[in-house]
Amino acid sequence: MKPIVLAAAAILALAGCSSSSTSTLTAEQVTQKLTERIPTVSLTKAYTAEDDPNKLLGRPNMYTSKVAFADSRVPAEGLPDDKTQVEHGGGVEVFPDEAGATARMKQIQEISKNLGGMISEYDYVRGGVLVRVSSKLTPDQAKEYESALAAIQ
Repeated sequence: MKPIVLAAAAILALAGCSSSSTSTLTAEQVTQKLTERIPTVSLTKAYTAEDDPNKLLGRPNMYTSKVAFADSRVPAEGLPDDKTQVEHGGGVEVFPDEAGATARMKQIQEISKNLGGMISEYDYVRGGVLVRVSSKLTPDQAKEYESALAAIQ
């Protein structure tokens, strides 16, 4: 009986270690990895539960970390002065699992749809990570984020 218990423990330990998914990274770490592949990206703000404008950071079933980033390819004309806005580049939100990230993406897309597309963005999910990208970038530029996110280990 003892070997079975040891085997089960080993399997559980391996299962816990084998998930080198993006959701084990913080939003800052994901942004750093994006920057390594997209050099026009720069971190503008790492949020805390106190200053998160959506008041979702750390709340049940919401993101566990969040950042805003700028992309120097986004034309500054007509953009709000607040460089933490998605329009300036984007943001990363990290959830405990993919279901949370997907639900948030759907929520954002529904809001955009209900506003007649007045606000829009590209959204990419991998594991528990949601990368939000400015619609001011071209579709090809935005796809770079999708590729970079897919490459993050």
